[in-house]
Amino acid sequence: MTDESRPLSFTTPINSALAIQREAMTAVADAIRKSTIADERMTSMASVDVGETPKNVVYTENKLELLHYESLTETQHEVPILIVYALINKPFILDLQPDRSVVRRLLEAGHDVYLIDWGEPSRLDASLGFYDYVERYIDNCVDVVRRRSEQDAINLLGYCMGGTLSTIYAALHPEKVETLGLMAAGLYFEDTGGVLELWGDEEYYDPRDVTDTFGIVPAEFLAVGFAQMDPIANYFTKYVHLYDRLENEDFVANFARMERWLSDGVDVAGEVYAQFLEDIYQENLLYRNELEIGGEHADITNIDMPVLQIVGEYDNLVPNGASVRFNDAIPADVTVIQYPTGHVGLSMSESTHRDMWPEVAGWFFEHSGPPSLADVIGEGIEEVLGYDVETDVTAGGADDVEIRIASESGPVERGVVHRDAQAIRQFVEEALGVKVRVEESPDGIAIHVRGDDSTGTTVVTDIGSAIVEEIEEAIEGIDLAASIELEDVEGIGPTYAGRLREAGIRSVTALAVTMPETIAEAADATRDQARRWIASADELADRGGASGEVGTPLETIKGVGPTYARRLRQAGFRGIADLADSNVTAVAEAAGVSVEDATNWVEQADTIEQSNDN
Repeated sequence: MTDESRPLSFTTPINSALAIQREAMTAVADAIRKSTIADERMTSMASVDVGETPKNVVYTENKLELLHYESLTETQHEVPILIVYALINKPFILDLQPDRSVVRRLLEAGHDVYLIDWGEPSRLDASLGFYDYVERYIDNCVDVVRRRSEQDAINLLGYCMGGTLSTIYAALHPEKVETLGLMAAGLYFEDTGGVLELWGDEEYYDPRDVTDTFGIVPAEFLAVGFAQMDPIANYFTKYVHLYDRLENEDFVANFARMERWLSDGVDVAGEVYAQFLEDIYQENLLYRNELEIGGEHADITNIDMPVLQIVGEYDNLVPNGASVRFNDAIPADVTVIQYPTGHVGLSMSESTHRDMWPEVAGWFFEHSGPPSLADVIGEGIEEVLGYDVETDVTAGGADDVEIRIASESGPVERGVVHRDAQAIRQFVEEALGVKVRVEESPDGIAIHVRGDDSTGTTVVTDIGSAIVEEIEEAIEGIDLAASIELEDVEGIGPTYAGRLREAGIRSVTALAVTMPETIAEAADATRDQARRWIASADELADRGGASGEVGTPLETIKGVGPTYARRLRQAGFRGIADLADSNVTAVAEAAGVSVEDATNWVEQADTIEQSNDN
């Protein structure tokens, strides 16, 4: 075979030697290049910032600090979230950097966020146990947050060991917990496959040997134990990755933040360490519902509030089974969010902040506090017309809500609207071509719907007295016609009004969405009369009577909140027009305010009315 006919892929000893030489030269050049920036990268790694989200300390006890983070939205959800962090390591892993901050994701969604920073125990704290952390520290922090937010119950979000403590707390004080969020929480330990469960088995390990020796468990002892779970990755592989990506400043900075968290350990009080290993790991007392705290049974059958389990698919520290198997032991409605990441990745990986944490923020919105008016109207639409209506408060801004309407044949309408009563109703009415009215019912909130082909009324129940009050206040903002009597409808006198009320048509809103034949039969009137009454009721309902437009309710006036507005309406001041040019003394008496405040309100109403006229 001649040189000309030899295949180009043929490898000669000379070619191989040249290839090796080229690879060696490339490697040397790469090493030289990286060596020139190594010092710079090491300097930058030593100066990285963590935990930058603005916050204030609002309560302290012993070494503990209760942090309250500054809001990032114009309005916040009524029910705050208290994050109960683990007793091991420092909590800035939940606020590592702006684009990888659990705290910031919750704030951006419109939540009010608190966090317990346990501090670091001294030798004097060696005897602190479950009772101290649950019944003293967590309970005191919960009460502080409840008092500051004026809520009877708040949301808890427990991370790792903090999730276990939060679960114990919810079992002891269910009346103070609105929802329970658990993130990689160890709750069940019986053949879950976890390395720590094996190492902590009572056959091989007695935690009292450690606590009797040290008093408090050294952070270095814990760090070595965790690192030994995957020694190749922790002592070698990660540094190879750092070297390979030394030129990537973002990677180096993130690596430095993680290393700072891993190395910045916290000692653990000896007694709580021993109790956790003995009672939770070795005896599985929490899952078996046999755990006692200070002589009181931590009865997990009390955990009937909504529960969220956040687990990592590849978590080798707290395997999925150690979390989700606990779900079968409690009566709560449990939602599980499993994401393809590890234990620490739940809080700091880029993808979880893109994909998972918006879902978590939405879950807390949906399961705590009063339902939005969009939810109430949506349920009415579903019952009366059979459409599927879903809402998402995490879409758009903090003051927006996404409404999705679908029928059996597919999507009908989707849009993001301001979380304002009138905007929500208008969106639904325009999307479906119907009229929607909302009013209070003895059994809940009544939703009246009338379309071209069908009409109906349903009552949304089982929403609790506090929630009903919130919805009632929203109704006052959306339906000024709710305070208008049937007799205000042209052509309806006391006799007709009495007959209509006996038939269950007790308000203008109900009249506006009832079919003519039903009204005619109830009032013993003609269908032509019924149609005229419906037209009149429609007009009154749409503009809130002659008392001002729905777009300018009493709450528009600075200083007039829902309570004052309700008092004014009960006294006959149904809208801006009624208040304008009114006797200030009468306004003051009706609302229970000073004449000075009433004068200010009347002047504002005058200005608004003049603006409307123009």
